[in-house]
Amino acid sequence: MSYLCTRFNVKSMIHPFRSQGMKAQLGKLVGPIFIETALVLMLGVVDTIMLSQHSDEAVAAVGVVNQLIHLAVLVFQVISFGTTVLCSQYLGAKLKERMVQTTGVAILLNTITGLLMSAALYFGSSTLLHMMGLRPELYTEALNYMHIVGAFMFFQAISLAISASLRAADKVIYPMMVTVVVNILNIIGNYVLIFGKFGAPALGVEGAAISTSIARGVSMLILFIILFKKHIPSFPMKLFRPFPWIELKNLLKIGLPSAGEEISYSSTQVVITYFINMLGNEALATRTYCWNMLFFVLVFSISIAQAGSILIGHLVGQRRVQAAYLMGRFTHNISISISFVLALFMALIGGEVLNMLTDNPAIIELGKGVFWINVFLEVGRATNIWATQSLRATGDVNFPFYVGIVVQWIVSVGGSYLLGVHWGFGLLGMWASFALDEDIRGAIFVFRWKSKKWATKGFVK
Repeated sequence: MSYLCTRFNVKSMIHPFRSQGMKAQLGKLVGPIFIETALVLMLGVVDTIMLSQHSDEAVAAVGVVNQLIHLAVLVFQVISFGTTVLCSQYLGAKLKERMVQTTGVAILLNTITGLLMSAALYFGSSTLLHMMGLRPELYTEALNYMHIVGAFMFFQAISLAISASLRAADKVIYPMMVTVVVNILNIIGNYVLIFGKFGAPALGVEGAAISTSIARGVSMLILFIILFKKHIPSFPMKLFRPFPWIELKNLLKIGLPSAGEEISYSSTQVVITYFINMLGNEALATRTYCWNMLFFVLVFSISIAQAGSILIGHLVGQRRVQAAYLMGRFTHNISISISFVLALFMALIGGEVLNMLTDNPAIIELGKGVFWINVFLEVGRATNIWATQSLRATGDVNFPFYVGIVVQWIVSVGGSYLLGVHWGFGLLGMWASFALDEDIRGAIFVFRWKSKKWATKGFVK
C-alpha cells in the first residue's frame, strides 16, 4: 500500500479530488457507493423477503418478472454507462462544459427511452410472460406485478442518468442519501400494502409493486433537486445549440457495447429462467431466494469496481496510464479477496437463513448446495465486475462485449441445459455452469488488463 500511495502522489491529482492518497480517495468513494448499491438492490430483496411471508408462489412469480425488469434497466444503462465514463474523463481533463453537455444529453435520451420502455412493458406484459413459459398458477400475480412496475420504469431511467453524472463528479454521497430515503419508503409501503395494515387493503404482490414504483418516483424527484442545487445549476442553451452530436456519438460508442454485454448476460438469465421453470416451482423459488441472499456478496464487488472505475477514468483523462493500471490491480485484489470470504461465510450460514424464509425442506437443501458451488463462482464474478467497470472507464468497451457474448451463451446457457436439464443435475448443475462461465471470462479479462491495450481507447485526446 505504501508503494501505491507513493506512485499516486497527491500533488499530481487535480479536481475534483482533494490532496489525499489514493487509498483514502478509494475509501471515500467505496463507502457511499456500497450503501447506494446495496440499498438499490434491496428494493427487490425487500419485496422478496416480505412476499415470502405471503407465499412461495408469490416469490417465484416476482423472480420471473424481475428477470424482464432487469433487462429493461440495462437498456437505460446504454446511456448511463457512457455518462459515467465521459464525465469522469472530462472532469479529469478539466473540460467542464463538455461534462454539462454530456449530462444534458444523457437525461434527455433516458427520458425518451424510459417512456418507450414503460409502454412496451405495460402493453406487452402478457406476451412476454407467455414467452417465459410461466406456469399457470403464477401468471396472475406475475402479470399484476409487471403491469405496475413496468409502467413506471421511466422513473428509474431518469434516475440512472442523473446518478451517473453525480458519481463521476465525486458526489456519490447524494445518490446514497436518496436510496436511504427510498428504501425506508419502500419498506413502509410494502408493510402497509402487502399485508393490509392501517386500514389499507391486503394487496400481496400488487402491493409490493405499488410500493416499489412510488419509491422510485420519489427517488427521481429528489435526484432532480440535487442535480440543480449541488451539481449543475443550469444547462445553458448555448451549449446545446447546435446539438452536441459528438457527445451523443461518444455516449453510444461506450453505451451500446457496454449495455450489449449486460443485455446479453440478462438475456442468458431469461433463457436460464426458462430452463429452471422446466424443473418446477421449488427450483424456481430456490433460485430466487439464493439470488437475493447472494446480493450481499455481489454488492461489495460492484461498489469497489465502481469506485475504482471513477478514479481510473480521472487518471485516464489526465493521461496517467501506469497510475490507472496500478489502481486497477489494487481494486481487483481487494474485490476478489472480500468476495471469496463473504461467499464462504454465506455457504456456512445459508441454510439457516433459508430456514427463516421458507419451511419447504426441499428448497432449503437445494439452496445449501447452491451456496457451496457459489464459493467457486464468486472469485470469477468479482473479477468480471471489476474488469468490465475498469475497461469501460478507459474507453475499452468492445472487448468485454465480445467476450461476454461468446462465453456466456456457450458455457452458461449451453452448460445449464446440458448439466441441468439434459443430464438431470437440476439447479446444482446449472449453478456449476454459471461458475465455469464466470471463471473463464475472469481469466480472459485479467490478461486483457495486463496487456494495457486499453491505454489508447480514451476520449480525451
